[in-house]
Amino acid sequence: MLRLLALLLLLANGAYFAWSHDWLRLYGMGPVQQSEPQRVVQQIRPRDLLLLKDGAAPPATASAPAGAQGSIP
Repeated sequence: MLRLLALLLLLANGAYFAWSHDWLRLYGMGPVQQSEPQRVVQQIRPRDLLLLKDGAAPPATASAPAGAQGSIP
């Protein structure tokens, strides 16, 4: 009985893996593709985003006012 339960769980795990990786889309099954194109349109220059580590000062840029480089008030 325990072997049967283990086999069923293994088959269910394999089926979920195939479903979640779109291997069953050919047969009409698969997760619903979600997208939010309105969020992409609302973004303002996402490539200008700069991620800093904790305590790191932002690098000096040409548009920064004189004397403000590397100092955070």
